[in-house]
Amino acid sequence: MLVVRLTPKGGRDAIDGIETLADGRAVLKARVRAAPTEGEANEALCRLIAKAVGVPPRDVALAAGATARIKRLTISGDGPALIAALEKMCVTR
Repeated sequence: MLVVRLTPKGGRDAIDGIETLADGRAVLKARVRAAPTEGEANEALCRLIAKAVGVPPRDVALAAGATARIKRLTISGDGPALIAALEKMCVTR
């Protein structure tokens, strides 16, 4: 499970690193150009994460938070490879 804080209509599609929330949870910060209407921003987020970790977009699914800023995503694929891709993504941001 990947927890993401999404900013829709953020001007560009990008991953902005890790953020610590007020309750101490660490989340991945992301922004997309898409508006939060009709699930467009959620779809853009899934495509962005899929590209970043190297899986097809169909392998990234929104598990919770469809209308909230904090989203939970599930990613299907090879566990160790996904972990390595996520770690690399977070270090380079």
